[in-house]
Amino acid sequence: MEITKSNNGGSSPSAGEEFKGMIKGVSKFFMMVVFLGTIMLWIMMPTLTYRNKWLPYMRLKFGASTYFGSSGTTLFMYMFPMVVVACLGCVYLHFKKRKNPHHIVRETNGGVLSALRKPMLVKGPLGIVSATEIMFLAMFVALLLWSFITYLRNNFATITPRSAAAHGESLWQAKLESAALRIGLIGNICLAFLFLPVARGSSLLPAVGLTSESSIKYHIWLGHMVLAIFTVHGLCYVIYWVSMHETSQMLMWATKDISNLAGEISLVAGLLMWATTFPAIRRRFFEVFFYTHYLYIVFMLFFVLHVGITFSFIALPGFYIFMVDRFLRFLQSRDNIRVLSARILPSHTIELTFSKNPSLVYSPTSILFVNIPSISKLQWHPFTITSSSKLEPEKLSVVIKSEGKWSTKLYQRLSSSDQIDHLAVSVEGPYGPASTDFLRHEALVMVSGGSGITPFISVIRDMIATSQNQKCKIPKITLICAFKKSSEISMLDLVLPLSGLQTQLSSDINIKIEAFITREKEPRSEAPTEKIKTLWFKPSLSDQPISSILGPNSWLWLGGIISSSFLIFLIIIGIITRYYIYPIDHNTNKIYSLTSKNIIYILVICVSIMATSSAAMFWNKKNKYGNIENKQVQNVDVPSPTSSPTSCGNNSLREIESSPQESLLQCTNLHYGERPNLTKLLLDVEGSSVGVLVCGPRKMRQNVAKICSSGLAKNLHFESISFSW
Repeated sequence: MEITKSNNGGSSPSAGEEFKGMIKGVSKFFMMVVFLGTIMLWIMMPTLTYRNKWLPYMRLKFGASTYFGSSGTTLFMYMFPMVVVACLGCVYLHFKKRKNPHHIVRETNGGVLSALRKPMLVKGPLGIVSATEIMFLAMFVALLLWSFITYLRNNFATITPRSAAAHGESLWQAKLESAALRIGLIGNICLAFLFLPVARGSSLLPAVGLTSESSIKYHIWLGHMVLAIFTVHGLCYVIYWVSMHETSQMLMWATKDISNLAGEISLVAGLLMWATTFPAIRRRFFEVFFYTHYLYIVFMLFFVLHVGITFSFIALPGFYIFMVDRFLRFLQSRDNIRVLSARILPSHTIELTFSKNPSLVYSPTSILFVNIPSISKLQWHPFTITSSSKLEPEKLSVVIKSEGKWSTKLYQRLSSSDQIDHLAVSVEGPYGPASTDFLRHEALVMVSGGSGITPFISVIRDMIATSQNQKCKIPKITLICAFKKSSEISMLDLVLPLSGLQTQLSSDINIKIEAFITREKEPRSEAPTEKIKTLWFKPSLSDQPISSILGPNSWLWLGGIISSSFLIFLIIIGIITRYYIYPIDHNTNKIYSLTSKNIIYILVICVSIMATSSAAMFWNKKNKYGNIENKQVQNVDVPSPTSSPTSCGNNSLREIESSPQESLLQCTNLHYGERPNLTKLLLDVEGSSVGVLVCGPRKMRQNVAKICSSGLAKNLHFESISFSW
């Protein structure tokens, strides 16, 4: 690594900054300690030491309470530590400041960390994965194998022909039942992590430098593991029941023990979700995939009813954090968002621009989930944000390419009429990396195919804002974009915003654009100049600008919601158990209905999360955040719905002609009838450290990753940022 400083950037930190740094370091340290302690529990769980020494002690310590009963053991051993980790992550992210551009840690060619970030596998079912990801995946698989082998070894040692005959079983049947149960235990390990990658607003992912979109592949891996393991678990029991002539067990719903029917309902719901996740179905029938995934509610509900709440606490922490995030997203989605304008490009592309609260800050490559009720009331689609919160503090833009049914309907509606004066929209997000380190590179190469250019627009705009506001060295930018037709070149008009720029691009910005039109050998000279159509929408009193659901200090509020909801849950459950369940059952788990107990716990968890989340949202909206939003909506004056700011009453068709756009045009090279030679283009980029980003078709992503990992140029650093859903 090489550290570079500008002339005005070497000031020593203040006492306040040192205190924040100390809090951040302490919270990160305890996060690691608690998390590693939880992993140690997972490792020790299948051993005899855990069963004969640790578990009896912890049951005596936590499971004999009249307030929590036997559930207290797993509640405080597995659920409580992960809640603590999530809260510590919120504290860490609140005090984590954005990196000072005057104090840049430059990448160098060598180093272990650089090697671990390089792609190790490019093709295959896992996609593009780095050496670090392979290492952690191998450790996770090793944990599963260790647990399964240890369970079987310890349990099979107790199974003898005599013990099997005592239960009316043959030896192989007794071992099959034992193996089936232990397979289910292995599935719980995967289930414990399944929902963490899809908790978009969770603190756990950004605390370790991950984003929800880049972690989707982990959710996919875990989903395949969970359902494959649970399917084998179920099949083993079916074989066992058939061999024992006890097929009636499949319909058994025990009120004091394991409910087999609930497990089968959960498995069927999981299999339906699993069937729609395979690419051939998901890509052709996205709506089927989308709606089927709501069965996760059925899957988790009947999983709890199957194994009981006591055992569920081992796998529930990740789902609890997901539930908090999901309900906060639901609250945010209730607001009507004010749409300022829609730019309609000749390439069947739309740029929607929303009003944004100035205090909302997001990083480049962030995404926004959009719902337009007039198109579909249930469908939510993710789009990359193209604007920069530094360059456009009161606006947020996304680009939507007309490719699927939903986006095609939207394009047809907006392009076919100039009289649309309002568009009802709801959003969730934005979600993205807590920070980006693009400035650590000497050069930045972005490779895109088609609409894959959209995430790079936000990167370029962010670099422009940095060059205007802060005097620091900006990486040389090379944008390599491939389009099928020349009409798609109009997407380059979106690289620069309509407002927020100086009269010309800063001399500190060095941009080079290589645009390839692959299906046309020469420009279409007979075609008229294609223009951009802009629609301007009228505001509604109910519309709100996009803002953080929990206000400027959202991480602290999120930590407060997680901790307070869990505390309220403990208090309510403690009261119910002590004064209602315990007088009936006396901690025997043989009198009071297990199903009723499971439902009570589930309801209390839901009520606790809903109450604390709603209170935090309304407090921020009413006392701190709401006044700013309402004032912003009421004071904005916009042109008429069918005119642009530059047309002043003329039609809404115009060409973007400005000094910055002309500067950008001079940096653009057009290539007709050829595909980009990625190897030559990447190897020709000069610089000790070259960051490489790619967004486009799978083959393009694989080729770029292969070049970066081939060793042909040691200065190429593949950025493990995923834009593909």
